[in-house]
Amino acid sequence: MKKYSVTDLILWEDNDFIAVNKPPFLSTLEDRTDPVNLLALVRSYCETAQACHRLDKDTSGIIVFAKNPEAYRHMSMQFEHRKVEKIYHAVVDGVHDFQHHLVDAPILAAPDGVVKISKRDGKPAQTYFTTLVAYRQHSLIECRPITGRMHQIRIHLSLLNASITGDEQYGGKPLYLSAIKRGFNLKKNTEEEPLMKRMALHAKSLIFKSMKDEKLTLEAPYPKDFQALIRQLEANK
Repeated sequence: MKKYSVTDLILWEDNDFIAVNKPPFLSTLEDRTDPVNLLALVRSYCETAQACHRLDKDTSGIIVFAKNPEAYRHMSMQFEHRKVEKIYHAVVDGVHDFQHHLVDAPILAAPDGVVKISKRDGKPAQTYFTTLVAYRQHSLIECRPITGRMHQIRIHLSLLNASITGDEQYGGKPLYLSAIKRGFNLKKNTEEEPLMKRMALHAKSLIFKSMKDEKLTLEAPYPKDFQALIRQLEANK
């Protein structure tokens, strides 16, 4: 089991909030299948910490924790009134040219964790997508969700035939180096593994107001696996 140092994960903090760069494969909250979670880790540093929002287990990136109940309420109200700006980066299958493209498609989350588009029963969900870089067979996309529904970015991208690379639940395919590198040779008696062992989704930045009403823009650098994926896509354009 990988050990994490909380201080290595902290991006920023003040008297009220702690912003953390969540590693992939780590649950935000307590998970019955995994005793290690980000909330427990942050509470080992600040025992009163509460998660103001969450990310999927496989998604990396920025999460803000409140250090006290007042700060938690302050942040909850900003999320409720859609005052928090969230920016994600995703590598998706296919070459796309999105320019602030809006997907407005209601999402229904079933109790078993299955998420689907439902105009009749779904809750409103809107996401804007912009292409940052187009590669030979993939694209790096900026995703700006307006609402915060379960799996929202993933299912909205699948509607655009731009499923997140590695997100097999919503039509994404694992990316192998052999698929993009010319003259690739696999060593004998070895099985090729995907460049990334998860979906290529990263919560890049958050913009919100501090308790002093100051506008804060916080950014989370890519983790190593996302960096390596981008490096290979750049090298094999």
